[in-house]
Amino acid sequence: MSHDYRRISKDGLWDNNIVFAQALGLCPLLAVTGTASNGLGMGLASTAVFVASALMISLLRNIITPQVRIPIFVLIIAVLVTLVDMGMNAWVHDLHKVLGLFIPLIVTNCAILGRAEAFASRNSVLPAVVDGIMMGLGFTLALVALGAVREVLGSGTLFSSAALLLGDWAAFLDVQLIADYKGFLLIILPPGGFIVLAFLLAGKRLIDRSLAARNAGAAAQAAGI
Repeated sequence: MSHDYRRISKDGLWDNNIVFAQALGLCPLLAVTGTASNGLGMGLASTAVFVASALMISLLRNIITPQVRIPIFVLIIAVLVTLVDMGMNAWVHDLHKVLGLFIPLIVTNCAILGRAEAFASRNSVLPAVVDGIMMGLGFTLALVALGAVREVLGSGTLFSSAALLLGDWAAFLDVQLIADYKGFLLIILPPGGFIVLAFLLAGKRLIDRSLAARNAGAAAQAAGI
């Protein structure tokens, strides 16, 4: 069966984005996105689980019986999350301390289990892995976008302490955007997460509506010609 990888990519990044379209994974989204660095770290960890679980479940899809598929999927995801948790604790310990409990709680992210059931268990390895990558990147995009807006408005920085949390390679990301900025405390606090998320969701709706109107106008013009 052939697959439209462009469609899979667009779904994961935009049309069927876990946060902006499905409104899933909101617990870590709102809890750890005080900075863009935290959002990037959680997004990359989640992406690793998305991809690895998609790979394993696709490989095992003809072996796992339908009656026990959900417990098996949860077990696979739990094992992968444990490995990611241990790896982060070993190699990016500072980020691991910041994200804390929310790394193990990736197991409860219903978006990962949902993609395992809806896509990975029904498709071959390559499309399943591509779907996992794109869903993970779409989730990471949402985490970083929310964290970036909150950090800029709340602290006047962007990717603060990136090198400390993510490693020396991320030092170039750390930027002081507004000097001597006293900050907007509300945006950094939990209510700020809801406020910024609401504006981001509204922005996506406006963009989708604008694109739909443009496509409709182009189609009508082509039909008239």
